[in-house]
Amino acid sequence: MATKKNTKPDLKSFSTDELLEQVYATEMQLQKARFSHAVSLLSNPSVMRKLRKDIARLKTELRAREIAETVDNG
Repeated sequence: MATKKNTKPDLKSFSTDELLEQVYATEMQLQKARFSHAVSLLSNPSVMRKLRKDIARLKTELRAREIAETVDNG
């Protein structure tokens, strides 16, 4: 049985500032992909789906840290 390679970086190893920078950069990439797709079709439209999922993963990690911080302080 084939094993799945873990090619994604471990988000827990990033600092909060690094995660925020990644969210911003990925959102900019998604915006550029949307504009490119509107002008002329992308050769690989699944890129937009991948970018949206990456943004969701990053924001999920940020929210988990925010909740953990609230629980620890509260």
